[in-house]
Amino acid sequence: MIEIVKSIFNVEINIEENLISINSEDNTSQTQDVFSDKWEDFDQQGNYKDLVDFQKDWFRSLYGFEDEDAFKNFCCSKKIILDAGCGLGYKAAWMAELSPESLVIGIDYSKAAEIAARNYKHLPNLYFFRADISNTYIKEGLVDFVLCDQVIMHTNDPELTFKHLSGITAIGGIFACYVYAKKALPRELLDDYFRNTTHKIDRDDMWEMSKQLTQLGKVLSDLKMSIDVPEIPLLGIKGGKQDIQRFIYYNFLKCFYKSDWDLHTCDATNFDWYAPSKAKRYSMEEFLAMVKANKLVVDYLHAEEACFSGRFLK
Repeated sequence: MIEIVKSIFNVEINIEENLISINSEDNTSQTQDVFSDKWEDFDQQGNYKDLVDFQKDWFRSLYGFEDEDAFKNFCCSKKIILDAGCGLGYKAAWMAELSPESLVIGIDYSKAAEIAARNYKHLPNLYFFRADISNTYIKEGLVDFVLCDQVIMHTNDPELTFKHLSGITAIGGIFACYVYAKKALPRELLDDYFRNTTHKIDRDDMWEMSKQLTQLGKVLSDLKMSIDVPEIPLLGIKGGKQDIQRFIYYNFLKCFYKSDWDLHTCDATNFDWYAPSKAKRYSMEEFLAMVKANKLVVDYLHAEEACFSGRFLK
């Protein structure tokens, strides 16, 4: 398996246990530091089962898999699988367990790659690589399944990252990707304004604000109140009966709260949105334009209020 790993890279790599590395300069960024902080905090807490269970269920709807057996059959048909932006590696580990004959590589720019390598070293077909997903050092056209789930928006140039990940996807292979959707104008303006000040806010203050947003979300959710909203097209506000927490959330301020999650996971979800200085959003037309520009064909497409995702055939 190690020789196969080495053969897919266009640079010389080092492998220590299941962690891949190269000799290169460490060019840190604000976003990289933010996610290193988030994932280190998650790993130290050690209690993210609720998040993992939710993500697995959501993943199947995001990418069109009816159940785990359907996803297993899909993975087992792929020789090489890449999880680009793998975080703590639980999705990469999930795929490695479902398809033990496949080579699975998880790449993340943050310290999460090192944490994941430590936590999943028992899986012989799984390797982790700390690198920028916009330049994976993987040869063109070799990966049968490239997954970039909830990550590409945080890269310096998402369009170039999309092009790179499409490029390393094999002919006949699948590139699956998720992007944030544009929301109502007031929410977009607040998000953009806040990101301009992100660099000036220290870690402790950012976490404190994230906790405050969770509390606001909880207060609104606990009201169990719906309101009849008039449609306001110029502001992008949709009309109809809406839960008050969701109305605020989608139109004005992300104040995430999920009653069946522990509060820390909710805090981290708010932190995940507001802390990174880069988080580009797309319309469906803009998302599909990237797909077309890279000569991919839609195999499955999914849309929600907050995101767009799909599987794309090369």
